[in-house]
Amino acid sequence: MLVWLAEYLTQFYSGFNVFSYLTFRAILGILTALMLSLYFGPKLIRALQRMQIGQTVRNDGPESHFSKAGTPTMGGILILGSIFVSTLMWADLSNKYVWVTLFVVGSLGIVGFVDDYRKVIRKDSKGLIARWKYFWQSVIAISTACFMYFSSVNPSETMLVVPFFKDVLPQLGIFYLVVTYFVLVGTSNAVNLTDGLDGLAIVPTILVAGALAIIAYLSGNVNFSHYLNIPHLPLASELVVVCTAIVGAGLGFLWFNTYPAQVFMGDVGSLALGGALGIIAVLVRQELVLVIMGGVFVMEALSVILQVGSYKLRGQRIFRMAPIHHHYELKGWPEPRVIVRFWIISLILVLAGLATLKLR
Repeated sequence: MLVWLAEYLTQFYSGFNVFSYLTFRAILGILTALMLSLYFGPKLIRALQRMQIGQTVRNDGPESHFSKAGTPTMGGILILGSIFVSTLMWADLSNKYVWVTLFVVGSLGIVGFVDDYRKVIRKDSKGLIARWKYFWQSVIAISTACFMYFSSVNPSETMLVVPFFKDVLPQLGIFYLVVTYFVLVGTSNAVNLTDGLDGLAIVPTILVAGALAIIAYLSGNVNFSHYLNIPHLPLASELVVVCTAIVGAGLGFLWFNTYPAQVFMGDVGSLALGGALGIIAVLVRQELVLVIMGGVFVMEALSVILQVGSYKLRGQRIFRMAPIHHHYELKGWPEPRVIVRFWIISLILVLAGLATLKLR
């Protein structure tokens, strides 16, 4: 929005040209989202406390979690609000990639909001029934995939980048719809499952978003994309502003979510942030690299799948409790130790994912 205003004002003062620089707007994006989160965070927490919108805790969970009952939740509203305001301020709003990302974030945020609303306000422990949650996630994923596929004008938009292989760039064709569907639904649910400890989900989200900002910048630059032999996607560069907005909003939220948490993001935050990472990875054609960088999310989701599958097939559990972060808690690891070690693993995986751009 302000990009258009600055472009108009350049006829009166050339200094406004600075707003045309992507890196400058990316910095403004992260700072805007961060400041909004820090400013409105305490206000939101107090409002949630007044409305008695508190976290419910599973009776069969770790005993250390019982003290968290009543902690304000639905703090994801703060994250999403900061992302939207920052992006609308500093991104080029004529870019369809920006609007597709905001659509996915906003629509999945609504699904998460309904789930949280049912849990904490209507006191329905089941929240939004699983099949309906999956249905709406599927509707959002399929509609997004169809729009991107049928509006694509560049063959690079439907290529699949295979890590470690320089010349393997197959055209997905109609399978683009399938890949996009599973990435969006899978990433959304994986981040949701990871959000079980204070700060556990938000830091990997920040790290992955930061890495995707780098990839988006490289993909949008014809020289860098040619040098790295990755698809050149001119529209992708504007996603840098969206990614930095996610980073800034995430850092601001972490200020209040770090152990011991003053607020939880709830499904309104986790479903939307997972969808954000998924759609950005799809738009920059790095779905497989996302699997590497988001390895913590993958590990959390797989632990649930394996646990449920093993119990149904063999009548035995693999882990003491799933998702896997609870397994380590029940083994006696203090919560901060689990959190920080998962952060370290996430950082290593993000660096490994970035390394695949060159090691091909």
